[in-house]
Amino acid sequence: MSDHRTPTAPAPATLLQGAVARLAPVLPLLTELGDRFAAAGHELALVGGPVRDAFLGRSSPDLDFTTDARPEQILAAVEGWSDARWEIGREFGTIGLRKGARTLEVTTYRADTYDRASRKPDVMFGDSIEADLGRRDFTVNAMAIRLPSLGFVDRHGGLGDLAARRLRTPAAPEESFADDPLRMLRAARFVAQLGFTVAPEVRRAMTAQAGSLQIVSAERIRDEFGKLLLARDPRAGLTLLVDTGLADVFLPELPALRLEVDEHHRHKDVYQHSLTVLEQAIALEGPPDGPPESVPGPDLVLRLAALLHDIGKPATRRFEPGGGVSFHHHEVVGAKLAAKRLKALRYDKSTVGQVARLVELHLRFHGYGGGQWTDSAVRRYVTDAGPLLARLHRLTRSDCTTRNVRKAQRLAASYDDLEARIERLVAQEELSRVRPELDGNEIAAALGIEPGPVLGQAYAYLLAVRLDEGPLGKDAARERLLAWWAARPH
Repeated sequence: MSDHRTPTAPAPATLLQGAVARLAPVLPLLTELGDRFAAAGHELALVGGPVRDAFLGRSSPDLDFTTDARPEQILAAVEGWSDARWEIGREFGTIGLRKGARTLEVTTYRADTYDRASRKPDVMFGDSIEADLGRRDFTVNAMAIRLPSLGFVDRHGGLGDLAARRLRTPAAPEESFADDPLRMLRAARFVAQLGFTVAPEVRRAMTAQAGSLQIVSAERIRDEFGKLLLARDPRAGLTLLVDTGLADVFLPELPALRLEVDEHHRHKDVYQHSLTVLEQAIALEGPPDGPPESVPGPDLVLRLAALLHDIGKPATRRFEPGGGVSFHHHEVVGAKLAAKRLKALRYDKSTVGQVARLVELHLRFHGYGGGQWTDSAVRRYVTDAGPLLARLHRLTRSDCTTRNVRKAQRLAASYDDLEARIERLVAQEELSRVRPELDGNEIAAALGIEPGPVLGQAYAYLLAVRLDEGPLGKDAARERLLAWWAARPH
């Protein structure tokens, strides 16, 4: 059943049987495809993530295969079998397939060399699975199951590392990361996703070579970072990024939160606080299939906002007379910094805007105090948050990390009260759709003006009246509008 068993961590038949059992739903497909390649005189093996996940008891959405067949031979082997195919990766030896509801990728063995300056590979096809596995990122991804025989290939001790929940590289980590620096970020992602730790030599190489991440495109970094942030334990992965210096390269605002704590401990460790806020926000996400108002998780916007909500503090920190520390307007500064950083990472405009807005609004609740806000202030809170209100609720609640039980209870009670008031006002006034009681055409008719800046000013005035005073009715709104118009200089 096995081509190789590592001396440090044997691969018992029961483990392999368990992995094969987890692959049972796709085993007919695997055998069928393996038979086709064997009939054509080619090798085929399931490789990488699907094999790793089978041993971990996880399902893998896609199936990855490796073969000695060249792209044109892959196409010939699947002719008449696949439901669809695409050749966008043919230059790199990859043919994409669809069979039923399954997506498959079949890639020719690779033996690439890399330009260490640009990281672009000189694509070279290989002839052996052993060489192919040796160029992969981590040993736990360098395991394969031959098809159709189900023979297990583990040349680099991946199964032992999987059992130890440890990340090692098949080659020396310095060589592996020089080939593709993004692998260092991927290591942090696997720490967050799978609960693994990195081997000491891997950590040392990540620290020594962190600067080489600069040659990787912002888009690739963004995609890998996003997967980390959406993982089950992003804190562990983020901590590794900061400790190794990788975060300094693409998200320097995060390690910058490690402000030295003053001797009287009058302010929190902002870095650890931010990681805790992220964890607490994740705990408040709704189920993946929940309604929008539950903020179904994992939610990228909420998690980015939680992580970045205090990044304005280093730039706004002031030591006050008497030993106090202040961070005045850090939410405004932080919103700008968050937008700038996310744009640099090539996040889409919507994500950038939503995260920046949440950072800007995250302190607004603290003016609520003992519930003395007027209905007007509550309306403005809801209107300013707009479609982000559900996320803002969760971000604001998560921002309470005090160990003072009474203070925490008081804050929670205040926010409970605010949410109850919002629900009452929403029920009464449908706040999510608050508009002036006269529309643009009615305002123009009442004032005898054409569309333009003045009409916009009149609209803004009536909206402010509506937010401050609630529904007045069209007649009263028209009277207020005419009074405002009469008082304006003409």
